[in-house]
This record gives sequence, C-alpha cells and structure tokens, in this order.
Amino acid sequence: MVRILPMASSLRPSISSFRFAAASRLAHSLTSYTPTRRLPSFHLGFAVAQAQFFGLNTSKLWQKEHNNTIRVAINGSGAQASTTTSPENILEWVKKDKRRFLHVVYRVGDLERTIKFYTECLGMKLLRKRDIPEERYTNAFLGYGPEDAHFVIELTYNYGVDKYDIGTGFGHFGIAVEDVSRTVELIKAKGGKVTREPGPVKGGSTVIAFIEDPDGYKFELLERGPTPEPLCQVMLRVGDLDRSINFYEKAFGMEVLRKRDNPDYKYTIAMMGYGPEDKNPVLELTYNYGVTDYEKGNGYAQIAIGTDDVYKTAEAVKLYGGKVTREPGPLPGINTKITACLDPDGWKTVFVDNIDFLKELE
Repeated sequence: MVRILPMASSLRPSISSFRFAAASRLAHSLTSYTPTRRLPSFHLGFAVAQAQFFGLNTSKLWQKEHNNTIRVAINGSGAQASTTTSPENILEWVKKDKRRFLHVVYRVGDLERTIKFYTECLGMKLLRKRDIPEERYTNAFLGYGPEDAHFVIELTYNYGVDKYDIGTGFGHFGIAVEDVSRTVELIKAKGGKVTREPGPVKGGSTVIAFIEDPDGYKFELLERGPTPEPLCQVMLRVGDLDRSINFYEKAFGMEVLRKRDNPDYKYTIAMMGYGPEDKNPVLELTYNYGVTDYEKGNGYAQIAIGTDDVYKTAEAVKLYGGKVTREPGPLPGINTKITACLDPDGWKTVFVDNIDFLKELE
C-alpha cells in the first residue's frame, strides 16, 4: 500500500502504479498520482494522505477545501457537477448500481506474524500474497472465501516499518463466529490479547467480545449462526452522524440497516451497507456525543467498493458533498477503471469497475 521511509520524505501507493507528488503538494491537494510501472495483478491499496503522517486532521483539511473549492450546486452550476445528468438521475442510478464491499486495506508491522494470527486464531485463509522488492513492500490478502465473492482483508508490510499509529478515528473490524467463548479461549491459548471478555452487548442480547491483533487493531467477535460473510463490519467514528448517513445513502447508495442511540454511554451508531447484516458486510458509523474531529493515524487506509460505472460514481460523490481525490479513469498499464474519494470526515474509499476487477483477479 504505502512505502514509508524512516525519515518522512516520499510515499508510495500500494497499487505500485502510482507515485504521489512531493509532500508539500500532497498536503495541499491530496490528489496527485503519477504512473510508475505495471504490476502483474491489481490491488486496491492507496496511500494515506501525507498530512496524516504529520499528525494533521484530514477532516479539517477536507472541510477547508470543500468550503473553498468543490461545493457543488444541486442545480448543476458547480464547476465539477455534471452538465448532462440531473441530480435525480444520478441518485436513481446510484440506488440501482451493483455495489459490494471488496477489500479493507491497512498496514502491519510484521506480515508473517499477522498472517499466523489471522489464520490460526480467526480462521481466515491466506488467499494470495505478493512481494514487490523494488518497491519495498509485500501484500497479503486474507479472508473467508475467494475475492470475487467475499469481503477480504488486504494487509501491507512496508520494508523496515514495524509500527503504525492507528489513530482515534478507526474503531474495529467485526468477525461473526458461532461460539464467541470458544474463539476467545483459542485466542488466549495462542497468546492473543482479549480486551473485553465474552458477554451480552450493553443494552442488548448479542454475545460479543473484543480482541486485539499483534498490531493493536481491534476486532469485535459477534456470536451468530452460519453466515456467508464472517468478515462483517468495519467501524469508523464520524463527527456528524446525520451528515454521514446522508452522504453514504446518496453518494454511495448504502441503506441505513439500523440505528441505535445509547444516551447512557453518550454515543449513537448507524449500520450501513448493501444488504442485511447477517449476509453482508456493513459499515458501522459511530458518533460520540460532542466529538467532531478524530486523528486518522497512518495504519488504516480505506475500503474498496465495486461499481458498474466509476464515472457516474464520481459525479454522485461530488454532487453530495464528497471530495474526489482521483478522477475516474483507467489505471495506466492495466486499464482497470477506478476513482477514489474522501467522505466528509476524511475517510477514504476506492471504487473499482466490477468487470475490470474480475479480469484482474484472473
């Protein structure tokens, strides 16, 4: 995903087909990509903005640039709005687009250690692995089924980097298991860290537990029956839940599957996705009362989502308040069409053409 030098100087995206511009330009624009070389196959990791590595808050940067340069009028008069497609048509198309979660991407300090933990303790399979020595990084894809039909994890190890700042905005990943207590005992036996013992969720009956992987990423274990998507959640914290819900509904075409307010503990959550929680991965958005900004760190990167049309997707993102950080189009050398964007809180998503993605997997 990203090559990080011991002294902050240059970043290398995980796709390895792009190189960011100089750090000073990156911190300002968050958009520059220049092709470098073709890889044997395509994967979806992209560099986190340079600003995050220097402790800057992406949400604030996004808000400033959004207010100054990319606010798009609903009547189509904005510079980046489509002049040929109405907002109503775009919204209707987004609802009908065939979308699904493809990958969640993040960085780890010891790839073999993490692979061992995920396969032995969480029951994942190593789907594929790729080393790019000239770019000084290695990728591993793990999950509970093949990438063409399942939501999977993409890990990136950057040579010589053994630790990352997870930040305060990322929350956890969710794994559905049939027996939480048994899974926790296995994790303990393997030396894993349990941060919340098995028991009913506060205010509910679902049995859960929390663990940490070797890099400190938190996983929520949820007790459920058999499911086609055991990798079932990505939780991110947001500063304005209603704003985020509106954005993900209109720009991303997600549904609010459920929403729960917990005033005793001063937070509200919204589960959003492309289908029922028991059969599909979901994005869990969490709003903590009175907290509007979070630090992103440099560990978690983004989610990748499939789409039938990256061009219309970018139009919808711009129309409904997002920031496109890579304009839609084919990647040089491999012709896979993508677009990348930030939500109002600065969380990054990459949209990938569905047909091109399947071709790349071949």
